[in-house]
Amino acid sequence: MTTLAPLPEAALPPGIRARFVEGVNGLRLHILEAGFAEEGRPCLLLLHGFPELAYSWRKVMLPLAAAGFHVVAPDQRGYGRTTGWDGDYDGDLGSFGLLNLVRDALALVFALGHRHVAAVVGHDFGSPVAAYCALARPDVFRAVALMSAPFGGPPALSAGAAAGGEDDIHAALAALPRPRKHYQWYYSTRAADAEMRNAPQGIHAFLRAYYHHKSADWPGNKPHRLAAWSAAELAKLPTYYVMDLAKSMPETVAPEMPSPEAIARCRWLSEDELAVYSGEFARTGFQGGLQWYRCRTIPRYAGELALFAGRTIDVPSCFIAGASDWGVYQKPGDFERMQERALTKMLFCRLVDGAGHWVQQEQPEAVSGLLTEFLRKAA
Repeated sequence: MTTLAPLPEAALPPGIRARFVEGVNGLRLHILEAGFAEEGRPCLLLLHGFPELAYSWRKVMLPLAAAGFHVVAPDQRGYGRTTGWDGDYDGDLGSFGLLNLVRDALALVFALGHRHVAAVVGHDFGSPVAAYCALARPDVFRAVALMSAPFGGPPALSAGAAAGGEDDIHAALAALPRPRKHYQWYYSTRAADAEMRNAPQGIHAFLRAYYHHKSADWPGNKPHRLAAWSAAELAKLPTYYVMDLAKSMPETVAPEMPSPEAIARCRWLSEDELAVYSGEFARTGFQGGLQWYRCRTIPRYAGELALFAGRTIDVPSCFIAGASDWGVYQKPGDFERMQERALTKMLFCRLVDGAGHWVQQEQPEAVSGLLTEFLRKAA
């Protein structure tokens, strides 16, 4: 097998470098970093979500480095050029559990020669990883910024092994007049990886439609609070979250493919930038990232988090998301629980105009400014 090289310089803004860090909790971790030239800078760890890469942080890394930080963004376990993980559907699923992802982050910080970070920042599925970093090791992760996915707190012991109190929601969704299914449980199926890897429109067009559909460019993204975790309420979510029962994700997003003119106007994700994503996922497939969802939906793994029942995040924190991001409200009540009790030192909660789910790519200047403000206040 050919040894992968780091992401080439031509794909990155000048001042960001790609390299590997060996022996990180069993991984050969591919990272991007900025602000690496000067010794003694405090570290800032950026954790991406799905279906993304360390590359997703490229637009905010240099402004954060200019604010005085050693900025590090890894391709997390299951993604990109990081190797050492088991991508077999029937393989080592437990290694993708949240607490092992926290170990990945901790091991990377130590491997880089740091003993703590100024903050850990997580977007999308990187947000719960960042939250559990701060929950489990507040001595190392001394502040936390959550983006796009609110953290409502760890599960209660009384929830047992449940993955969030879903109960019979799947039968109720399937029984709707327009039968539906929840995307996280679709992502947990054996078929999901092959359906996305072999998307009829090709991975590049699939990702273009997927990213567009969840962005502020899609006019249907006008999020609001949902009243309850019920089929009738969840059915109000866009189809990228609550899908038609018989459709795959490529079939779901295909009708939302932007026109060639709209693609040419897209300032936040050029065709060359999208080609980095499509090239990486064409090579790796999606199963590495999908394993995270399986650990979310299989009770045995989700129940491990009840170890932290009753614990709150007590380091300085903030929440940033796009004003057009349905992810803020997709789990009814989490946005409120996060602000009211789960994060006891929340410095601010901001929804950024002109951004959907990919907030740090759609509005990088605003996000860079908010993170810099947070880091100054948290220090």
